[in-house]
Order: sequence, then structure tokens, then C-alpha cells
Amino acid sequence: MPSPLYLAVSLDVEEECLFSGRYASRAPAMKNIACLARLEPLLARGIRPTLFCAYSALVDEASRDSLNRLRERVEFGGHLHHWNTPPLSLNGTGADLSDFTRSVSSAAVPSRLMAAKLTNLFSAGSNFCGAPVTSFRMGRWDLRREHWPMLARAGVLCDASVRPLHCAAKNAAGPDHFYAPSDPYWVQTEGRRIFEIPLTVTPLVRCMPHLFSTLSDRAGRLARAGLKNWGALALLPVQHPFRLMQLVTRLFASRGGRVLSLTWHSSEMMPGGAPHMPDIGAVTRLMDKISRYIDWLYNNWSVRSCTMSELRDALGASTPVPCAARAGDWTIRHAGQAV
Repeated sequence: MPSPLYLAVSLDVEEECLFSGRYASRAPAMKNIACLARLEPLLARGIRPTLFCAYSALVDEASRDSLNRLRERVEFGGHLHHWNTPPLSLNGTGADLSDFTRSVSSAAVPSRLMAAKLTNLFSAGSNFCGAPVTSFRMGRWDLRREHWPMLARAGVLCDASVRPLHCAAKNAAGPDHFYAPSDPYWVQTEGRRIFEIPLTVTPLVRCMPHLFSTLSDRAGRLARAGLKNWGALALLPVQHPFRLMQLVTRLFASRGGRVLSLTWHSSEMMPGGAPHMPDIGAVTRLMDKISRYIDWLYNNWSVRSCTMSELRDALGASTPVPCAARAGDWTIRHAGQAV
């Protein structure tokens, strides 16, 4: 039997309409949170998910009731949606998101305003959990280099915001996580360490990403931005059929990967909660595919399912700090080196 694998299952637990191109800054619809009850068959099999909860889910009374039913079997983390997490404006920042209805990059949010949003998110999380929330994921994988110190100051111990082999064509459109490691690693900032658990992504041809390093900055970024469309696979069950989920797992494990990070959204568990989930049939097919994948995984590997915090405890001592790496938002630089 192949080497043991760790399975980190996570869900972004959040408001509805996030795939429609319009983003409510106030009073978003939250009925999808009740559909977390569909996790029950996975929980009964011993899956230990981390639920990355947006501010909207943590403060909505009905959503809190749904989350409370899962409290003993999941980890709760924070999930920042900067477009509707208060404050929507802050004196002196030159930014106001109060009428925000379209996508905006996290890079456009001034640091003081972003820090205030993180404070409110983690305060809501601590209020709900009765203890500090220490795991985090940035909305839309939009984690930038300047955010790492903010996360450390907020008490984040585990992060799951990095998507390897992924970058936007322009900095304003999204971060550059292209050269991030595919397995967990440590990020050092503010005199502290954050355990990064990246999304599982693997290239179809192992050496392909390194070919882009010979290109100019602009050409290289354009080439890297396109790879996700034709040369890389991510463990995203909404995007890939079962056979491709098997393929990414086989490739990843055969190349020495040891942590599989599998994720989807709460709104994808509600009929009509997203454009690609129009009815109960679509939701049922998604959940059946996830269950089938987990069965296949356990039948072919020795697998341990862990929350993000449990994974940090299990692997932290044997996990490296990248000592020299290419530029990007997936880590932070000190004295000219990435660490």
C-alpha cells in the first residue's frame, strides 16, 4: 500500500450569491448555512472538517444555530470576505466599501481597514466559539504578502489561503501563489510562525512550472496565469469530475505529497445557492462524488483525516520553512530571503 496520506477537508461557510458577480455589502442571504446538515454522512465516517466561517455566518442567529449542531465534530476557522466584513469604511483610509456590489481585490483595501476587518472577524469567531479562532482562509484565495503580519498579530496559527500554481495576470486582479510549495510549510513573520496548508494542486507535467522562470517578468506572469486552465489540476470537487480527482491524487502522492487539501463552499450544498448548483440533483451529485472520492481514497491509501489545527499538531515538527524561493505572495521576505 502507498505511503500514508493526511486529508484536510474544509468548507468556506459564507453568504449566498458569491458566484453571481454581485456581492452584498449588507444583510446577505444566509439560508445555505442550514445545508451544512448534508455533511452528516461524511462526519459519520470520521471526516474531521474545518469550517472557515465568514463574519456573516458567525453573527447571523439562524446560521449560528446550524453551526452549533456541528460544534463537537468540526473546527471553526475565520474566513475574511473583505467586501462585507465591517467596518466598511474607516476614517483616514480613503476607502469606502459601503456601496460595494462588484468584485474588488484585497490589494485595494488599505492596511488599516484590512486590520480592522480582521479584528472584527476574529472577535466574532471568539464570541461564537468561546475561545480564540486560530485557523484562517482569505476569501477568493486573495492573500497578499502584506497580510501575513496582520494574520500573525491576529493570532492565526494555521492558514489555508494559498493556491499553488495560481496567479492573476495582473497584480490588481489577484495574488501570485504560483511557486508556493504543494505541501504544508511554515511562514515566519512578526516573530511568530504560521503553519500554511495550501490547496492541493499539481501540474500535469512535473517540470513544466520551472520552464516559466526563463521568461521576462511580464511574459512569465502571463504564462503562469494561464497554466491553471490547461496544465494543472486542483483538488476542487466542484470543478473536476471524479476521474480527474483521482488523477490529481495519484500524481500528487507519486511525487511525494503527503497532505491532501479538499475544499468546497457551503452555498454549493444548497439547491440554487450558486449558478452551477441549480437544483437538488446537482447538489446530490456533488455530495455523492465527494463521498465516492473519500471511499476510493481510503481503499487505496492509509488516510488520516485532520482539522487544520490537528494537522499542525501532527506535522508541525517535521514541516520545513522554505529557505529560498521565487517571488510571490505566498510567503514574506526578510533581508532579501523568503522564509
